[in-house]
Amino acid sequence: MAKLGNVQRLRVLKETDAGAYLDGGALGEILLPGRYLPRRRPLPAEFEIFLYRDSEDRLVATTERPRAMVGEFACLRVKDFVEGVGAFLDWGLSKDLLLPMSEQPVDVRVGDSIAVFVEIDPATDRLIASARLKHRICTDTEGLAEGMAVDLLLAEETPMGFNAIINQKWMGLLYRSDASATLMVGSTTRAFVKAIREDGKIDLTLEEPGYGRTEGIGERILAALVEAGGHLDLDDATPPETIRSEFGVSKRAFKQALGRLYRERKITMGNPGIDLVGGGPELSEDRP
Repeated sequence: MAKLGNVQRLRVLKETDAGAYLDGGALGEILLPGRYLPRRRPLPAEFEIFLYRDSEDRLVATTERPRAMVGEFACLRVKDFVEGVGAFLDWGLSKDLLLPMSEQPVDVRVGDSIAVFVEIDPATDRLIASARLKHRICTDTEGLAEGMAVDLLLAEETPMGFNAIINQKWMGLLYRSDASATLMVGSTTRAFVKAIREDGKIDLTLEEPGYGRTEGIGERILAALVEAGGHLDLDDATPPETIRSEFGVSKRAFKQALGRLYRERKITMGNPGIDLVGGGPELSEDRP
Protein backbone atom coordinates (compact mmCIF):
# COMPACT_ATOMS: atom_id res chain seq x y z
CA MET A 1 0.00 0.00 0.00
CA ALA A 2 1.15 3.54 -0.71
CA LYS A 3 2.57 5.40 2.31
CA LEU A 4 2.27 9.12 2.97
CA GLY A 5 5.61 10.91 3.36
CA ASN A 6 7.76 8.21 1.74
CA VAL A 7 9.40 7.45 -1.61
CA GLN A 8 7.92 4.38 -3.29
CA ARG A 9 7.21 2.84 -6.68
CA LEU A 10 3.56 2.85 -7.79
CA ARG A 11 1.95 1.29 -10.83
CA VAL A 12 0.34 3.45 -13.53
CA LEU A 13 -3.39 2.81 -13.88
CA LYS A 14 -4.31 5.36 -16.55
CA GLU A 15 -3.29 8.63 -18.18
CA THR A 16 -5.54 11.69 -18.45
CA ASP A 17 -5.15 15.36 -19.37
CA ALA A 18 -4.39 16.08 -15.70
CA GLY A 19 -1.59 13.51 -15.51
CA ALA A 20 -1.18 9.84 -14.64
CA TYR A 21 -3.22 8.08 -11.99
CA LEU A 22 -1.24 5.62 -9.86
CA ASP A 23 -2.35 2.59 -7.87
CA GLY A 24 -2.34 3.64 -4.21
CA GLY A 25 -3.87 0.39 -2.97
CA ALA A 26 -6.23 1.08 -0.08
CA LEU A 27 -5.63 4.83 -0.59
CA GLY A 28 -7.21 4.64 -4.03
CA GLU A 29 -6.04 6.31 -7.22
CA ILE A 30 -3.33 8.94 -6.73
CA LEU A 31 -2.61 11.67 -9.26
CA LEU A 32 0.89 12.28 -10.58
CA PRO A 33 0.42 15.71 -12.24
CA GLY A 34 1.28 16.06 -15.91
CA ARG A 35 4.27 18.36 -15.25
CA TYR A 36 6.11 15.36 -13.79
CA LEU A 37 5.49 13.05 -16.74
CA PRO A 38 8.24 12.41 -19.29
CA ARG A 39 7.73 13.61 -22.84
CA ARG A 40 8.38 10.19 -24.29
CA ARG A 41 5.45 7.87 -24.76
CA PRO A 42 4.22 5.36 -23.86
CA LEU A 43 4.59 5.95 -20.12
CA PRO A 44 6.58 3.49 -18.01
CA ALA A 45 4.59 0.85 -16.14
CA GLU A 46 5.38 2.50 -12.80
CA PHE A 47 6.94 5.62 -11.27
CA GLU A 48 9.12 6.20 -8.23
CA ILE A 49 7.32 8.96 -6.38
CA PHE A 50 7.05 10.82 -3.07
CA LEU A 51 3.53 11.00 -1.64
CA TYR A 52 2.17 14.06 0.17
CA ARG A 53 -1.01 16.14 0.49
CA ASP A 54 -1.62 19.31 -1.51
CA SER A 55 -3.11 22.55 -0.17
CA GLU A 56 -6.58 21.01 -0.39
CA ASP A 57 -5.49 17.87 1.51
CA ARG A 58 -5.69 15.66 -1.57
CA LEU A 59 -3.10 12.90 -1.93
CA VAL A 60 -0.67 13.88 -4.68
CA ALA A 61 2.45 12.18 -6.04
CA THR A 62 5.61 13.95 -7.17
CA THR A 63 8.89 12.83 -8.70
CA GLU A 64 10.63 15.60 -6.74
CA ARG A 65 12.59 14.57 -3.65
CA PRO A 66 12.16 16.34 -0.30
CA ARG A 67 15.14 17.06 1.92
CA ALA A 68 13.61 14.80 4.57
CA MET A 69 10.91 12.15 4.68
CA VAL A 70 8.72 10.88 7.51
CA GLY A 71 10.89 9.70 10.38
CA GLU A 72 13.92 11.77 9.36
CA PHE A 73 15.69 14.81 10.80
CA ALA A 74 16.85 17.75 8.66
CA CYS A 75 17.83 21.39 8.95
CA LEU A 76 15.39 23.49 6.90
CA ARG A 77 15.06 27.21 6.14
CA VAL A 78 12.01 29.18 7.25
CA LYS A 79 10.35 30.69 4.14
CA ASP A 80 7.27 32.23 5.72
CA PHE A 81 5.56 32.66 9.06
CA VAL A 82 1.85 33.01 9.81
CA GLU A 83 0.92 34.13 13.30
CA GLY A 84 -1.26 31.59 15.05
CA VAL A 85 -0.49 28.91 12.45
CA GLY A 86 3.26 28.40 12.34
CA ALA A 87 6.32 28.55 10.12
CA PHE A 88 6.53 27.23 6.57
CA LEU A 89 9.79 25.46 5.73
CA ASP A 90 11.55 24.96 2.41
CA TRP A 91 12.04 21.21 2.11
CA GLY A 92 12.55 20.96 -1.65
CA LEU A 93 8.93 20.58 -2.80
CA SER A 94 6.58 23.12 -4.35
CA LYS A 95 4.38 22.88 -1.21
CA ASP A 96 6.22 24.04 1.91
CA LEU A 97 6.29 21.99 5.11
CA LEU A 98 4.38 23.36 8.11
CA LEU A 99 6.09 23.73 11.47
CA PRO A 100 3.08 24.34 13.76
CA MET A 101 3.28 26.84 16.61
CA SER A 102 2.82 23.97 19.08
CA GLU A 103 5.96 22.26 17.74
CA GLN A 104 8.23 25.30 18.18
CA PRO A 105 10.14 25.28 21.48
CA VAL A 106 11.63 28.68 20.57
CA ASP A 107 10.45 31.54 18.35
CA VAL A 108 11.54 31.28 14.71
CA ARG A 109 11.89 33.96 12.06
CA VAL A 110 11.90 34.02 8.27
CA GLY A 111 15.40 33.16 7.07
CA ASP A 112 16.27 31.02 10.09
CA SER A 113 17.58 27.50 9.55
CA ILE A 114 16.10 25.12 12.09
CA ALA A 115 16.56 21.42 12.79
CA VAL A 116 13.27 19.51 12.65
CA PHE A 117 11.79 16.02 12.59
CA VAL A 118 9.28 15.15 9.84
CA GLU A 119 6.18 13.23 10.94
CA ILE A 120 2.48 12.71 10.27
CA ASP A 121 0.13 14.69 12.47
CA PRO A 122 -2.28 12.04 13.83
CA ALA A 123 -5.06 14.61 14.20
CA THR A 124 -5.03 15.81 10.57
CA ASP A 125 -3.09 13.08 8.70
CA ARG A 126 -0.89 15.85 7.26
CA LEU A 127 2.89 15.96 7.02
CA ILE A 128 4.33 18.39 9.55
CA ALA A 129 7.65 19.25 11.12
CA SER A 130 8.52 19.34 14.80
CA ALA A 131 11.43 21.20 16.36
CA ARG A 132 10.92 19.39 19.67
CA LEU A 133 13.75 17.02 18.85
CA LYS A 134 14.37 15.53 22.29
CA HIS A 135 10.94 13.91 22.17
CA ARG A 136 11.78 12.24 18.82
CA ILE A 137 15.21 10.76 19.48
CA CYS A 138 16.02 7.25 20.67
CA THR A 139 17.08 7.07 24.33
CA ASP A 140 18.34 3.48 24.15
CA THR A 141 22.03 3.54 23.21
CA GLU A 142 22.09 -0.10 22.14
CA GLY A 143 23.86 -0.24 18.77
CA LEU A 144 26.33 2.51 19.68
CA ALA A 145 29.85 1.96 21.02
CA GLU A 146 32.72 4.21 22.03
CA GLY A 147 35.04 4.82 19.11
CA MET A 148 32.32 4.08 16.52
CA ALA A 149 32.26 6.26 13.39
CA VAL A 150 28.91 8.05 12.98
CA ASP A 151 27.20 10.66 10.78
CA LEU A 152 26.14 13.91 12.45
CA LEU A 153 23.60 16.63 11.74
CA LEU A 154 24.38 19.66 13.91
CA ALA A 155 20.98 20.60 15.29
CA GLU A 156 21.53 23.27 17.92
CA GLU A 157 24.37 25.46 19.16
CA THR A 158 24.83 25.65 22.93
CA PRO A 159 27.41 27.30 25.20
CA MET A 160 29.21 23.93 25.39
CA GLY A 161 29.18 23.18 21.67
CA PHE A 162 26.61 21.56 19.38
CA ASN A 163 23.75 19.17 20.05
CA ALA A 164 23.90 16.78 17.10
CA ILE A 165 21.65 14.11 15.64
CA ILE A 166 23.59 10.84 15.35
CA ASN A 167 22.79 8.50 12.44
CA GLN A 168 19.25 9.93 12.22
CA LYS A 169 18.45 8.26 15.54
CA TRP A 170 20.25 9.50 18.66
CA MET A 171 21.38 12.86 20.02
CA GLY A 172 24.83 13.68 21.40
CA LEU A 173 27.06 16.61 22.27
CA LEU A 174 30.00 17.73 20.15
CA TYR A 175 32.03 19.93 22.48
CA ARG A 176 33.22 23.29 21.19
CA SER A 177 36.83 22.29 21.88
CA ASP A 178 36.38 19.28 19.57
CA ALA A 179 34.55 21.16 16.81
CA SER A 180 35.90 22.83 13.69
CA ALA A 181 35.50 26.58 13.26
CA THR A 182 33.75 25.97 9.92
CA LEU A 183 30.89 24.00 11.48
CA MET A 184 27.49 25.57 12.10
CA VAL A 185 23.89 24.53 12.71
CA GLY A 186 22.76 22.49 9.71
CA SER A 187 26.23 21.14 8.93
CA THR A 188 26.65 17.43 8.39
CA THR A 189 29.93 15.72 9.20
CA ARG A 190 31.59 12.42 10.02
CA ALA A 191 32.49 11.98 13.68
CA PHE A 192 33.21 9.43 16.39
CA VAL A 193 31.53 8.44 19.65
CA LYS A 194 33.87 9.72 22.35
CA ALA A 195 31.99 8.42 25.38
CA ILE A 196 28.63 6.97 26.40
CA ARG A 197 27.89 8.05 29.95
CA GLU A 198 26.03 6.08 32.59
CA ASP A 199 23.06 8.44 32.25
CA GLY A 200 22.86 7.63 28.51
CA LYS A 201 24.27 10.94 27.30
CA ILE A 202 26.64 10.70 24.34
CA ASP A 203 29.83 12.72 23.84
CA LEU A 204 31.18 13.15 20.30
CA THR A 205 34.47 14.07 18.68
CA LEU A 206 35.65 14.75 15.14
CA GLU A 207 38.90 12.89 15.79
CA GLU A 208 39.37 9.15 15.62
CA PRO A 209 40.09 7.90 19.14
CA GLY A 210 43.16 5.95 20.19
CA TYR A 211 46.43 5.18 18.45
CA GLY A 212 44.98 5.40 14.95
CA ARG A 213 44.09 9.03 15.57
CA THR A 214 47.55 10.17 16.69
CA GLU A 215 49.20 8.10 13.96
CA GLY A 216 47.17 9.85 11.27
CA ILE A 217 47.81 13.30 12.73
CA GLY A 218 51.51 12.49 13.09
CA GLU A 219 51.78 11.60 9.41
CA ARG A 220 50.24 14.95 8.47
CA ILE A 221 52.64 16.79 10.78
CA LEU A 222 55.62 15.03 9.19
CA ALA A 223 54.36 15.83 5.69
CA ALA A 224 53.93 19.49 6.67
CA LEU A 225 57.46 19.55 8.10
CA VAL A 226 58.94 18.17 4.88
CA GLU A 227 57.01 20.69 2.80
CA ALA A 228 58.15 23.54 5.08
CA GLY A 229 61.81 22.61 4.86
CA GLY A 230 62.08 20.78 8.17
CA HIS A 231 60.73 23.39 10.62
CA LEU A 232 57.25 24.47 11.71
CA ASP A 233 56.45 27.39 13.99
CA LEU A 234 53.90 25.20 15.79
CA ASP A 235 54.31 23.38 19.10
CA ASP A 236 52.47 22.53 22.31
CA ALA A 237 52.26 26.26 23.16
CA THR A 238 50.47 27.20 19.93
CA PRO A 239 46.90 28.54 20.40
CA PRO A 240 44.15 25.92 19.79
CA GLU A 241 42.59 28.05 17.04
CA THR A 242 45.82 28.02 15.02
CA ILE A 243 46.20 24.24 15.38
CA ARG A 244 42.58 23.69 14.35
CA SER A 245 43.05 25.95 11.32
CA GLU A 246 46.27 24.20 10.20
CA PHE A 247 45.41 20.55 10.90
CA GLY A 248 41.69 20.46 11.69
CA VAL A 249 42.26 18.81 15.09
CA SER A 250 42.10 19.84 18.73
CA LYS A 251 45.15 21.03 20.62
CA ARG A 252 44.98 17.95 22.83
CA ALA A 253 45.14 15.59 19.84
CA PHE A 254 47.97 17.67 18.32
CA LYS A 255 50.01 17.47 21.55
CA GLN A 256 49.45 13.71 21.75
CA ALA A 257 50.72 13.31 18.18
CA LEU A 258 53.75 15.51 18.92
CA GLY A 259 54.54 13.38 21.98
CA ARG A 260 54.45 10.20 19.92
CA LEU A 261 56.68 11.67 17.19
CA TYR A 262 59.14 12.92 19.82
CA ARG A 263 59.31 9.51 21.53
CA GLU A 264 59.89 7.89 18.15
CA ARG A 265 62.72 10.42 17.59
CA LYS A 266 61.18 11.75 14.40
CA ILE A 267 61.04 15.35 15.63
CA THR A 268 62.80 17.60 18.11
CA MET A 269 61.28 20.50 20.00
CA GLY A 270 62.72 23.74 18.64
CA ASN A 271 61.45 26.00 21.43
CA PRO A 272 59.67 27.57 19.67
CA GLY A 273 58.43 25.27 16.94
CA ILE A 274 59.35 21.73 15.98
CA ASP A 275 62.09 20.34 13.73
CA LEU A 276 62.29 17.23 11.62
CA VAL A 277 65.03 14.84 12.75
CA GLY A 278 67.57 14.34 9.97
CA GLY A 279 65.63 16.62 7.66
CA GLY A 280 63.55 13.73 6.31
CA PRO A 281 64.18 11.75 3.10
CA GLU A 282 63.40 14.60 0.72
CA LEU A 283 65.62 17.07 2.53
CA SER A 284 68.50 14.60 3.02
CA GLU A 285 68.92 14.24 -0.76
CA ASP A 286 69.84 17.91 -1.00
CA ARG A 287 72.48 17.75 1.71
CA PRO A 288 76.17 17.06 1.02
